[in-house]
Amino acid sequence: MEVRKAIEGRKINKFFYSPSKTQVLIDITLTVNKGEFVSIMGKSGCGKSTLLYILSTMDTDYEGELYLDDKLITGESSDYLSHLRNEKIGFVFQFHYLINEFTVLENVMIPGLKLNQKSREELEHIAMEKLKIFSMETHALKKANQLSGGQKQRVSIARALINNPLIVMSDEPTGNLDKKNSDLVLGIFKELVQDFHQTILMVTHDHDMASKTDRTILMEDGMIISHG
Repeated sequence: MEVRKAIEGRKINKFFYSPSKTQVLIDITLTVNKGEFVSIMGKSGCGKSTLLYILSTMDTDYEGELYLDDKLITGESSDYLSHLRNEKIGFVFQFHYLINEFTVLENVMIPGLKLNQKSREELEHIAMEKLKIFSMETHALKKANQLSGGQKQRVSIARALINNPLIVMSDEPTGNLDKKNSDLVLGIFKELVQDFHQTILMVTHDHDMASKTDRTILMEDGMIISHG
């Protein structure tokens, strides 16, 4: 079976200029294939979150080439990248970024409403289907601020899936959760990969979390030292 790439970075270099020029990413080349659950691991300050921001197209100030779904996207306009992000990338952060005055259902629908390719009724149906994956459908009409931390993170994962993204990118998704909820989130990620063939790229500093992914890319001092 042909292995298809979800995302690929070639010779990515990144510099900060405050106050002097500092190189924070050095010749980063990596590939995440479709259907893979990959972690990027390394100590704080090694450049893993900086790399994720570039791979997610949110930071375009870098040298090198970035491919999404086998298409070169380096140098594309911010409007194009914004649409591409919404369509092809789902985000799960350490902080859930839910809108408290919106219901759970409305929060999950937001990226779909932004993409504007389906009717509100269709999106409501899809959002409920995503919530069912996480056993959160009975909370659909609650306000986001009525949920526990673990429930909020599950809703944020459902939101990341609303547009059926090519890849879900996650930065320390369990950083704010206790062990029980961390295990729950990791279990959900594994289920998404195994049952729904979702591609996931997760930044973590947690050895235990990383060991449960298909492959771990290890970073040190702005470089990849192992592709797992």
